[in-house]
Amino acid sequence: MKTEFLRYKKLWLLIGLMMIVFVITETLTSSPIDTGVEVSDKILHTAGYFVLMGWFVQIFHGRKHQLLLAAGFVSMGIVLEFLQGWGGVRQYEVADMLANASGVALAWLLSLTRFIYALLWFEKVVSRQNTTRN
Repeated sequence: MKTEFLRYKKLWLLIGLMMIVFVITETLTSSPIDTGVEVSDKILHTAGYFVLMGWFVQIFHGRKHQLLLAAGFVSMGIVLEFLQGWGGVRQYEVADMLANASGVALAWLLSLTRFIYALLWFEKVVSRQNTTRN
């Protein structure tokens, strides 16, 4: 399975970039989206960075790429926290940085499993459905 390539890699990258923009926007705006569900913001930080890292490790399977992704997302989380503190609208918290890094680490651990093939599996399922319809 490792030798197979994603057929819709550009689409998956575009979706991933939109997720990054969403996280940056939600981090820096004065009024992030209210889901109506009371959840610890640390859980949201962990989940957000877990989803980002988890998405991109499905696209980039190489360990060097994954190391760069992990470093990039952890750095992004740190920089965004500093920007929050400097903006005067939201608060800077070291605990948020740790939650972000925890999400990255959890997704990286998950990348050691067959999880990294989820998008490839999805493409195969969709492709099979399209061929059976024709």
